[in-house]
Amino acid sequence: MPPRAVVVDDSAFQRTVVSEAIDDHVEIVGTAENGREAIKVFAETEPDLVTMDIMMPKLNGIEALSAIKDRSPSTTVVMVTSVSQTEKMRAAAKAGADGYVTKPFEGPELTDELDDALDGSLVG
Repeated sequence: MPPRAVVVDDSAFQRTVVSEAIDDHVEIVGTAENGREAIKVFAETEPDLVTMDIMMPKLNGIEALSAIKDRSPSTTVVMVTSVSQTEKMRAAAKAGADGYVTKPFEGPELTDELDDALDGSLVG
């Protein structure tokens, strides 16, 4: 059974890009457009994996990451964010991010990062 995933990004286009890149490897059980919604969808779906943007309205990705990791430390969270956010990526790593990919990315780059974060259980 593939890992269950939630895709979080404030851009509908980016949610689609990420979803299409990983759809062959995971079961996408939800999406969210901000950090508050991410926490709600996470609680409802209890996924194995979350892809998370950092810069979002209402609650940013680092705050949502912290809330998710507090609730479920074993959930894999991979940040998918812009190259210019180096300081934010350091903060995400301190908050418990399991990996990151910078936008724009190629599909295999994202699936490889997710596979590494999941200890090789994604791509078989």
